[in-house]
Amino acid sequence: MLSLNDPINAIPGIGPAKAKLLFKLGITDIRSLLFHIPRGYEDRSRIRTLADARDGEPSVLLLTVGSEPRSVRLPSRRTLTKLRVFDESGSVEAVFFNQNYLSDVLHVGEEYRFIGKLTPQGRGYQLVSPKFEQYDPLDPPPDICPIYSLTAGLAPGVIKRAVAYALEKALPALEDYLPEDLRRRHKMPTLASALRALHLPENFADVTAASRRLAYDELLLFSLGLNASKGSKEAQRTEALPRPDEKKFFSLYPFEPTGAQRRVCAEIAEDMASGSVMSRILVGDVGCGKTLCAAFAVYTAVCAGKQAAIMAPTEILARQHYKELSSVFGALGYSVKLLLGSTPKKEKQAVYDALASGETPIVIGTHALLNEKLSFSDLGITVTDEQHRFGVAQRAVLRQKCPKAHMLVMSATPIPRTLALVLYGDLAISRIDEMPKGRRPVGTYVVTEAYRQRLNAFIHKQVALGGQVYVVCPAIEKPEEREEGEIAYSLFKEERPPMKDATTVLEELKEAC
Repeated sequence: MLSLNDPINAIPGIGPAKAKLLFKLGITDIRSLLFHIPRGYEDRSRIRTLADARDGEPSVLLLTVGSEPRSVRLPSRRTLTKLRVFDESGSVEAVFFNQNYLSDVLHVGEEYRFIGKLTPQGRGYQLVSPKFEQYDPLDPPPDICPIYSLTAGLAPGVIKRAVAYALEKALPALEDYLPEDLRRRHKMPTLASALRALHLPENFADVTAASRRLAYDELLLFSLGLNASKGSKEAQRTEALPRPDEKKFFSLYPFEPTGAQRRVCAEIAEDMASGSVMSRILVGDVGCGKTLCAAFAVYTAVCAGKQAAIMAPTEILARQHYKELSSVFGALGYSVKLLLGSTPKKEKQAVYDALASGETPIVIGTHALLNEKLSFSDLGITVTDEQHRFGVAQRAVLRQKCPKAHMLVMSATPIPRTLALVLYGDLAISRIDEMPKGRRPVGTYVVTEAYRQRLNAFIHKQVALGGQVYVVCPAIEKPEEREEGEIAYSLFKEERPPMKDATTVLEELKEAC
C-alpha cells in the first residue's frame, strides 16, 4: 500500500528528473499529488463532423485513418508527418511535427477521436497537431478529460499516469476530517470521493459537487485558522497605555476633526489601553483623514514613553507623512526621523543609533525600516500605510522587532466589510465614512471597454497636468494559455472574459498615451 506521505518518486516511472519537474509544481509527495487539482476539463463528448468544424473553433472529431502516416525531414531538422483522415462528411489532411513514431500508433481503417481545429490550407483544410486517442465504440474512452497545470519539460501523461496510480494505491488510506453529520447535512461527498471525481470525472455534475466540497474545506480551515489566530492575539498581553489628552492633540490641527475621525481615535485609544496587543485596520477613501487617526495612535504611544514607526510604500508618501507629522509632533517636543532607501549610509547609522538608544521616539520610512540592523529601544506601535502594497512577511518583519507593539494598518482601497472580514479576519476594523468639510467627494465610475479611447485620453490629460494615475489589474502576467484544441469546462455558468494583466496593459498604455 502506498502511503500519502511517501515521496513522489515512490510512484513507478517517476525518476529524479521527473520528480524535479514535479517539485516545481509543489508536488513533493503522494498527498500533494492527489491535491494537484485539474485547472480545467475537456468535454470530448460533443463530437462534430468535419463539415461542421470548418468554422475554425476547437472541435472533437471522430475520424477514421485513411492513409499510412508518412514522415519527411524538413530543412529546419524538424520532422513533418502527414496522413489522411475522414468521416461521413468529408476528409482532411492531419499534420504533425516531430512525431515520426505515429506510423506505429495510427493504423489505416481504425477510428480515433481527434481534438483540434481545422485551418484553411489552399482549397481545403488541415488538422494541425491535434491530440488524439483510439476510439472503441464498445469501450469508449472517458468523455471528460482533466487538464493539469504543467511546467516546461513535463508531459501531461506523466501526471495523469501518476495520479491514476496514486488513486488506486493511496486514496483508500485518506481520512476524511469533516464530521459525517456535517457532511451529510450539506449533502457533500467524502473527501476521497471528491478527489476521485476531480481526477477521473464521469460527469460534470460530480465535478461541481467535488469542487464545492473542496471549496467548503478550504473556507472552513481558513476560518478555523483565523479564529485560532485571533484568539492567540487576544490572549497576547502587553503594557496598557493610558488614554492621552485628546483635546490637546486635536488643538494642534487647524480644523475640527469629523465625527468619524473622533470615533476611530476613541477605538484606537480603547485598544491601546486594554492591555492586549492592538491589531486594527483603518479603511477609508483618499482624503477622509486617515493620517490624523494614525497620528493619534502615535501620539498615544509617545505620551506613554514608547516609540512609534510608520512605514509607507514609496519615498514620496513617506516624505509627505514626514512633512506633516514632524510639524505636529515637533510642537509637542518630540523629534521625528526619516529613513529611506536613498538615505546616505552615515545618516542611516545615526538614525539606527538614535532609535536603539531611545533618543528618537518616532521614525517614518519605507522598506528601509525592515533592515535587520534597525532596532528599537521600546517600540510601542507600528503603522503601515497602504498596507495592500506590503506582503504579510514584510509586515511580520517589522512586527518581530517588538512582538508586543500595537499594530495599525491603513488602506484607501474600498473594501466591503464582508470581504474585509475574510481577508483580514485577524484584524479589528475601523472605517472612516465621513469626509471633512469642504473636501470634494471621491467619484467612482464604472465604464466598459467601449470607453477605452476616452479613458486613455483622460489618463493622458491628467498626466499632462502633472497628476498621477494608478491602474490596477487583476493579474500581473498573462494567464497560462490553453492548449491547442482545449475545450475548458468552467464551474461558472457564465463565460468570463480573460483577465487583464499588468504587463499587457502597460504596453497598451505606453502606445496609447
